[in-house]
Amino acid sequence: MFGFGYFELLLWTSPALLLAFWAQMRVKSAFAQAQKVPVPLSGAAAARHILDCAGLQDVDIEQIPGQLSDHYDPRAKVLRLSQAVYSTRSTAAVGIAAHEAGHAIQDAKRYVPLVVRNAAVPAAGFGSNASMLMLIGGLVMGFQPLILFGIAAFACVVVFQLVNLPVEFDASARAKRLLVEHRIVADQDMVYVNRVLNAAAWTYVAATLQAVITLLFYIIRYAGGRD
Repeated sequence: MFGFGYFELLLWTSPALLLAFWAQMRVKSAFAQAQKVPVPLSGAAAARHILDCAGLQDVDIEQIPGQLSDHYDPRAKVLRLSQAVYSTRSTAAVGIAAHEAGHAIQDAKRYVPLVVRNAAVPAAGFGSNASMLMLIGGLVMGFQPLILFGIAAFACVVVFQLVNLPVEFDASARAKRLLVEHRIVADQDMVYVNRVLNAAAWTYVAATLQAVITLLFYIIRYAGGRD
């Protein structure tokens, strides 16, 4: 009978989990180092300058609680920055703020991968929440079509993660270029920005790798169960 073997799944995804752990540690370390390198503008001021120069005066900037909870909301057209990023004048703060401003610029320019990612959000949210229920329900009832629906639902999560990679990489590339162009960060200090954004990029790679491996595991176990 088809079964998932959760311990086996853990073994399959362990490389991605280890990569995610390493990436998180690297982000924290790079952020802490970059917070010690001062720049003339705070994260909020840097983001405001970048947005205004791009003609995006209608995009608001808000401070939110949490650590590294920064994000751009394309529906509300609001760039939300954590307190450490919003008010701090450091290479870490302006690097992350510029990255989020990069998402706002992507949105304004209708950057295709971002459009696709935004469109995939509902399906990915449904797949993340419903796939496991379908898989377990299919197992309990011995109903393979429900298992197949669960795998298909999880595939939506994988598609989202794959599309998300170029979106995040492009936002970081824009941030690095704009910080130099607008003289927000001196050339010699860009190494700290690069460390923070490059470390953050690895977290997206780890999440994508974990999703892909998990989907492959489900597909292989489903095919084996049918045989």
